[in-house]
Amino acid sequence: MQLSRKADYALRAVRHLTNLPKGKLASINAIAEAEQIPREFLAKILKDLTRSGVLVSFQGVTGGYRLSRNSKDISFLDVIEAIEGPIHINLCTEGDRCSCKQVGTCTMHDFWIDQEAHFKKALAKHSFGKYKKVKA
Repeated sequence: MQLSRKADYALRAVRHLTNLPKGKLASINAIAEAEQIPREFLAKILKDLTRSGVLVSFQGVTGGYRLSRNSKDISFLDVIEAIEGPIHINLCTEGDRCSCKQVGTCTMHDFWIDQEAHFKKALAKHSFGKYKKVKA
């Protein structure tokens, strides 16, 4: 299992915004340059993060992006699911998507449900407040 490049870039963009002074906006160009993310790809990512409520966007010449709430209230899980949709580590945990003929009697189902819960809990536990640069 590997995090997609899109989700990785989204995490990096949110980390960048976490370190802006309060009330300051970042342009797409500034984020792309600082985080070494292709601008066109970043535009799609920022749109998804805005649509999901992680970011707020402002239009116009002086527009840009900022976090929608305090960085300590935005988790890695929030960002990843904004980009990828709900996390499922196995088809077995996706409800009716499991094609196993042992649905309801599968001895591995509980294992996958438990592992998914642990994984999501770990991602939810890490907020961007932990990644804010401390000023010297």
